[in-house]
Amino acid sequence: MKYNRILLKLSGEALMGQQQYGIDAERLMQYASEIKAVAATGVQVAVVIGGGNIYRGVEAEAFGLDRVQGDYMGMLATVINSMALQSALEKLDVSTRLLSGLTIQRVCEPYIRRRAVRHLEKGRVVIFGAGIGSPYFTTDSAASLRAIEIEADVVLKGTRVDGIYTADPEKDPTATRYAEITFDEVLSKKLNVMDMTAFTLCKENNLPIIVFDMNTAGNLERLLNGEPMGTLVHDGGKGDGRKHALDPINSLLQPLVGKLPEQA
Repeated sequence: MKYNRILLKLSGEALMGQQQYGIDAERLMQYASEIKAVAATGVQVAVVIGGGNIYRGVEAEAFGLDRVQGDYMGMLATVINSMALQSALEKLDVSTRLLSGLTIQRVCEPYIRRRAVRHLEKGRVVIFGAGIGSPYFTTDSAASLRAIEIEADVVLKGTRVDGIYTADPEKDPTATRYAEITFDEVLSKKLNVMDMTAFTLCKENNLPIIVFDMNTAGNLERLLNGEPMGTLVHDGGKGDGRKHALDPINSLLQPLVGKLPEQA
């Protein structure tokens, strides 16, 4: 396999399956089975999952709630989804650890970078819940930041479409899919891959992104086996080919990175 350590980003909405709300058990077990198959090959797997199937923090103001309070509610929604995925994986005898950006001692470990890396090295699937633990940052940003911190080889963004298109394929039947595209081209064409903070983090740290269809059974394993799939976003060969450590001076998340705890 091409990648040794991956960060898989899943949307909370995808967990709804054909429902209008909540968690679809069949979809949940499908995701767990896909992750198990990949972990069994020796690939180290970390997961970030959204909470949009339960609550989205950006909707808070529409309900007359404080945005910060709404974002914390959204973080708790991601913890619920993370617990569900952990339970599904453990039902399949996959060793997992749930690490949270918020301190919730009864159900998950606090996020500590070195502890997360150690879990991965021991072959455990690591799930990161509660985003980065601060409001105004999406789970896409959490995925990018955590991937950089654990030195993942790639961010795999599992969606309901099979890549990045010239236009929305659900609205424009003439839209065509990119097999690969550079970070600069995504910006110049104003394509929607991730929010700008998350995307810039990946771009600054030369961390490739692959957008692919996660809802088709077997796609994750086929992708990691080298089968052409989805859309690869990369630096176009302008970098030195290495992942760079997070630069807290230039990073958009500098104030937060400085506060992240570490433990030997």
